[in-house]
Amino acid sequence: MEKRTALVTGASRGIGKSIKESLLDEQIEVISPSRNELDLSVPESINNFLVNLSTPIDILVNNAGILKVGRYNELSSTDFRDILQVNVIAPFEIIVGVIESMKHRKFGRIVNISSIWGQISREGRSLYSSSKAALDALTKSFALEFGPYNVLINSVAPGYVDTELIKKHNTDSELAEIKKIIPLQRFAKQNEISNLVKFLCSEDNSYITGQIITIDGGYVCK
Repeated sequence: MEKRTALVTGASRGIGKSIKESLLDEQIEVISPSRNELDLSVPESINNFLVNLSTPIDILVNNAGILKVGRYNELSSTDFRDILQVNVIAPFEIIVGVIESMKHRKFGRIVNISSIWGQISREGRSLYSSSKAALDALTKSFALEFGPYNVLINSVAPGYVDTELIKKHNTDSELAEIKKIIPLQRFAKQNEISNLVKFLCSEDNSYITGQIITIDGGYVCK
């Protein structure tokens, strides 16, 4: 790769950390702000970060997100606003904040980390599914707007990945049952997600844009 600079949100652990490491392996400079530096739940924090961002961004990975689980009577409109702010509005604001320099240089790669739950759903995932479906719609629309400037934007939609997050929201017995449903009979490794993201962010990806790329071991095919 030509020398590039990437901005990756939510890179302190899990998939985000793996994405950061995969880009660093390609000699890409990676900006990965902490929550103190960039709090996606606070619009003023996003604005301040972008105003003070002096380095042109070539690659953007909107990885950070939140998950709220609950049935309709366990959730509130405040919960809905919170999850939309972090999972949809914040990525939108960051994209808008870096896109002009990408357009000017006629190069940009943007990857939004979505989820299979934007395509299918399950009980208790109403807010999360809605937010990821909205993020995927944003990806498709921006692909049309940015394509003429050689700025490619895609969503990567993982299924079950071997992270602490799935252990937090599923019991051991539930995880064992889920593995039986996945055609490959296992969860994704974090580097399997980050390797896909790395390709989409690279100059080798010259023609894929506006796509929702599912990486789930065949789960949604069942």
